[in-house]
Amino acid sequence: MSSWDNLLDGRVALVTGGSRGLGRADAIALADAGADVIIADIMVESDQTASRTEQESMLAQVMKSQGVVYTEKTVEEIRKMGRRSMAIKMDVTDRQGVFDGIAKATKEMGQIDILVNNAGTVDHVARFDKQTIELWERDLRVNLTGSFNCAQAVWGGMKERKWGRIINLASVAGIMGGFGQASYSTTKIGLIGLTRTLALEGARYNITANAIVPGIIGSEAFKMADAMNKEMNDRMRKRTAFGREGEPEDIANAITFLCSDKAKYITGIALNVSGGIELFTF
Repeated sequence: MSSWDNLLDGRVALVTGGSRGLGRADAIALADAGADVIIADIMVESDQTASRTEQESMLAQVMKSQGVVYTEKTVEEIRKMGRRSMAIKMDVTDRQGVFDGIAKATKEMGQIDILVNNAGTVDHVARFDKQTIELWERDLRVNLTGSFNCAQAVWGGMKERKWGRIINLASVAGIMGGFGQASYSTTKIGLIGLTRTLALEGARYNITANAIVPGIIGSEAFKMADAMNKEMNDRMRKRTAFGREGEPEDIANAITFLCSDKAKYITGIALNVSGGIELFTF
């Protein structure tokens, strides 16, 4: 057996926005490393609620209409791997709902050791003077305050047990800026500030906090954008050193490492998993 096998045996992880894309890949990778995994998402297949909340993005609605929601499916896949798993419907902007949902999950699965703040919105695309205050504030609530809510809900238990891992999903749009993405970019750089503060305050309790900074990743959303505007996506591909997009597993593997004791002395970093898109390529 490799020393890399079963890195997370005995750990319980919570992944927000786990119904598809990066969140789903993160959950499966953590389970493959030995963790039991709670999948939290605003959309769950068996939920028959007809009305949408204002926090559901346009992209999420499209995914729902096309059946690209795999919250409970991911749970079943993880259980087949021999790990425990459960799905909870969670709107990360609903602070009381977050605390109630995590309390319910903790009762069934045990204390949460690992939090992956993956839930987010990315559909507010417009030049700065055309960005709306409504979507600006929604993005702040989902991408930034949502991560704050989830981190606070697990923080006390991590402090008490003197062990914890918090991973926040930032973006190259946060560190580089994003044309037409003022609200998204602002929230993603804000997450890096939150990450570093959690790292400083958590170190005395053996809690690490790190940010992952993805570049362009071949998720369902990226593939959908490819079908609508391949020329734009090709321009982004050419910006990377590799000349191609990454895969969700590239993000998931980095997260798994940072959540393990192999990375016990790493905290407060913003790790680019971006194929070198931030490099001077030409």
